[in-house]
Amino acid sequence: MRKFNFERIFEPKVALPLITLIATLFRLVPLRYKYLFGYDPYFHLTYIEESLKAGYWINFYHLANAPWGVLMERSWHPLGFYATPVYIWKFLKIFGVSLYDAFRITPVIFGVLTIIFFYLAMLNFYGKKEAFFSAFFLAVMFGHVFRSMANYYRGDNYMLFWYSVALFGVSLALKKTRRVWRCKRFAFYLIPAFASGVASIFWGAYYPIFVFLLGNAVFLAIGAFISEKKEYFKDATALTISTVFGALIANYLGKKFRYGTLGYNKWLGKKLVGMLNIESNYINDAYLLLHIKYLVPLALMLILFAFVITKKVVKNKKIRFFVFISVLILGSVLLFNKLELVLYAFERIGYFVEKPVLETRRPTINDLFVAFGVTIFLVPFYILRFRNFKVVDFMMLGMIFPTLFMLSFWTRFLFIASMAVSFMSGVGLVSFYEAVKSKVNGRKALTLSLCLLVLIPGISAVLGLERTYKEKPLINDYWVRALIWLKGNTNENDVVLAWWDYGAWIEYYARRRTVAQMYPHKNVARYLVGNLSDKWLMSLGVDYVIVSYDTVLKFGAILDTANVSKEGYFLIILPLVSKVGVLVFQQEQYTIIARPGERWNILINTGTAAFSPKEAFLEYKNSIIKLNIMAKNTADAYVYLNLNYDYAVLMSEKTFNTTLAKLLFTDEYPKSYQIVYSDGGYIKIFKFNYSSSIE
Repeated sequence: MRKFNFERIFEPKVALPLITLIATLFRLVPLRYKYLFGYDPYFHLTYIEESLKAGYWINFYHLANAPWGVLMERSWHPLGFYATPVYIWKFLKIFGVSLYDAFRITPVIFGVLTIIFFYLAMLNFYGKKEAFFSAFFLAVMFGHVFRSMANYYRGDNYMLFWYSVALFGVSLALKKTRRVWRCKRFAFYLIPAFASGVASIFWGAYYPIFVFLLGNAVFLAIGAFISEKKEYFKDATALTISTVFGALIANYLGKKFRYGTLGYNKWLGKKLVGMLNIESNYINDAYLLLHIKYLVPLALMLILFAFVITKKVVKNKKIRFFVFISVLILGSVLLFNKLELVLYAFERIGYFVEKPVLETRRPTINDLFVAFGVTIFLVPFYILRFRNFKVVDFMMLGMIFPTLFMLSFWTRFLFIASMAVSFMSGVGLVSFYEAVKSKVNGRKALTLSLCLLVLIPGISAVLGLERTYKEKPLINDYWVRALIWLKGNTNENDVVLAWWDYGAWIEYYARRRTVAQMYPHKNVARYLVGNLSDKWLMSLGVDYVIVSYDTVLKFGAILDTANVSKEGYFLIILPLVSKVGVLVFQQEQYTIIARPGERWNILINTGTAAFSPKEAFLEYKNSIIKLNIMAKNTADAYVYLNLNYDYAVLMSEKTFNTTLAKLLFTDEYPKSYQIVYSDGGYIKIFKFNYSSSIE
């Protein structure tokens, strides 16, 4: 029997198929669920289906932002974002694949392709081991899996894919060092030009690809400056110029496929152009104009300066490094004036400001560990590369630094950061292994290999798979049944109001117009809190209002969105834990003990005090009643008991008097509301009666 050679696994003909298989399997795990994940994918799929029904890509989308509708070219992604799943479906439908399933697997296709191109780029930049571990970590890392897995269609997946293609193009140019390729190799820089330009039609916020490539070019020049490898200055210049062609391609495609988030016809683009006082008759995107007019010239000046002083002035490496640091600081100060205006503009219009949305809050240490697992502990080992560095080690800092900057703002950037983290972890792991291996032998060497090259990647894979397996759709059968009922029992032009998270669900399953979807809606929050009257509903032509159990779970976010003080508001949901003799509901230190009878005896224990509620309501089967309770030592507390779903709600008087609580927990709502659908305490649909409201 032939002895197994562990090194064979790093051979590209073994490594690439293995990593591709692992990446695919990880991302197909969510297919065991029939529903899509999150909220946004339902909005995108609805728009695709409505466009296919119309026979063209509709611009006026009537289901969103009721009663006015929305112009897609001014609000949402370019057409490539919507067309890609359609073309995949047209190709796969000969095998019986539906549009719905094609939409579900599209993220997997581009997520896996990202890993393949990333592997090939790392193979050209470094070697077999670095390529294997960098790509393997990206394949199993939940931070990347999450937004490239089945059932979760997101646009940043496309941006990272096109950046991996661009990076592969750069790697080809840098690899072809033989004399025969001396001039021909620069043709490979057309690949990043093409990739960055085409990326613009796949995601509205595609701009980081330009930042990364320009950063790669600048730091490539820095590496050439410090290492005295002057030939790389040409590469840095070529890569910088390639981003200009990419920007021009993006600007041209924007006219045909719609512009990105900072396009001249988008509200954000208009505000940014006005605040920065930049304009052009040809470039119709604020970032592209900023890129061509300021960032590229600055990058070329830095490259030229580094080249001149390397050739004519500075010969000592330490002095070169000192000069580099000084110039970098000076350049940063000069650039800061413009960037300060950019950041100020974003803050003024609400970007990079923490909102009551999960993916737009600053990441915590736990977020980093969930996204990256044990690989975050390998990142510092990347520094070992600079003991005997290659120019490409500096070049990759052009991606790493902007990524870290983005990561400091929003958790949604964990996905984009996953490539930088997997790169540093993979290269750092191999660097550490090579550094230590030379100092040990025999069994110690075997143990070292098992720990570093097997155990750590294995733990990373287990953590990534475990977290991926835990992910579940947010929508459930309760919602789908309610929305199918809504579709079959209401008019096509009816307007529905619900918390903004659920707007896309309503549009997809019920095909009804929604007041709020995709973004926090301050007035919807104010309405649910009770700060807006029925007149506001009438001004929007609202026909139905939906409240639900999961809306209650977002009560804190509702208060934040409404921008009201939380003083006096209190709400906690307690699951039923016992039915023996009495009903016991418990959550944390709070307990509700309810003894049924002609007069219910309800005792609330907070851990520091015990008292009875002022009022209590019970929902069971198809009815909701106000309970006759024994009022002893009452406090500012109201209780809702649900025996259909076995939970209770403890709330303060201020919370009890909100519109949300009145509609969901009581039968004491105004006559203008008529309950038309209830599943006994999870979802309730009310018809808004205009004549009763006027009376």
